[in-house]
Amino acid sequence: MNNKQLQTYALGFLCIALFTFVLTKIPQIFAFILSILPVSIQILLPESIHIFQVERAVMFVFLLAIIMVMLNEVKQAKISSDSIFLRTIPGLKAVEEAVGRSTEMGRPILYVPGIMDMNEVETVAGVIILGHVAQMTAQYETSLDVPVARSIVMQAARESCKEAYLTQGRPEMFNEDMVHYVTDDQFAYAAGVNGIMQRDKPAACMYMGKFYAESLLFAETGNSIGAIQIAGTASQAQIPFFVTACDYTLMGEEYFAASAYLSRKPELIAGVKTQDMVKLMLISFIVTALLSRSLFDLKLMSWTDTPIILTNFNLLTWLGL
Repeated sequence: MNNKQLQTYALGFLCIALFTFVLTKIPQIFAFILSILPVSIQILLPESIHIFQVERAVMFVFLLAIIMVMLNEVKQAKISSDSIFLRTIPGLKAVEEAVGRSTEMGRPILYVPGIMDMNEVETVAGVIILGHVAQMTAQYETSLDVPVARSIVMQAARESCKEAYLTQGRPEMFNEDMVHYVTDDQFAYAAGVNGIMQRDKPAACMYMGKFYAESLLFAETGNSIGAIQIAGTASQAQIPFFVTACDYTLMGEEYFAASAYLSRKPELIAGVKTQDMVKLMLISFIVTALLSRSLFDLKLMSWTDTPIILTNFNLLTWLGL
């Protein structure tokens, strides 16, 4: 972060603080204005006005600060997205390697977008990543097989793949049957996908979405056929199975940052940086609050056995938390 950005954020935080202060004083301002108006007008107006809850002022300031940071980062990313550093994620770099491996071997790519519906954010992220994978398969003319467990996911995945093939100028290669429905039942779906693996012998298997007990079934079957496997999920209980049986695993936030990493879209890259900055703000607030509370509670004894109070300031009490 350069000096210009620091100045921008400092000015922005100051403006937010002043704006919030004015909102908290609206009742007093209204009362003063009412007192100088003629009585004939006063009777037409309410005695007081309250449009802002003072006890929610901290949350209001925090929300405006996030919006300010987000808008500024999107603006900066549109000017130069290359200036924003994204660390290398091995699992994402291996996606193109997996597509190239499938192309050389003349075997398809199996992409599993989880077993849940589009109301799960992990499924949405999986469908977005599918679009980038489909762009690579269109570029390399590689077969893509996407079995799904939900009808709405099937439609979303088809649209994502269709757009990817159109983007690469290969609309004739797109086939709706490449994204096909299997079943809603968890283990029946797992059995169906395992059967596809055993019959078609895909060179690469990608598992990107929300998974439960079927995760290890997929990973073990893919390992048995010698496929390169890349998994991505935020399900904490399933990450150990994917780490054990797959070649590469996107864990937690790596998985959600994949779309920004692959597309390099300014809005997505700015979103990733904004999340990091918000986390930094929260960590700084927590540390400051703990320090102020510790100094407030800590009382030292002098040689006269008189307690020495280091500070009377408590950040949490001051903020009304």
